[in-house]
Amino acid sequence: MISTYLSAIDGISVYPLISLFIFIPFFVIVTVWVFKLDKNFLNYMGEMPLNDSTETVEDRKQSL
Repeated sequence: MISTYLSAIDGISVYPLISLFIFIPFFVIVTVWVFKLDKNFLNYMGEMPLNDSTETVEDRKQSL
């Protein structure tokens, strides 16, 4: 039923292409950003919910 309505709209086929062209660069940029993150920072952030200390990110950077 929905495909009947969508096929009646002129130019609707461009929207999936636009979505793809937005998604792929975003995915690549986020993937590169994740691999470039500092491993010590990732470990610190991963352990944060388990720690009861009040140490801040700035305190952690100064101790490194």
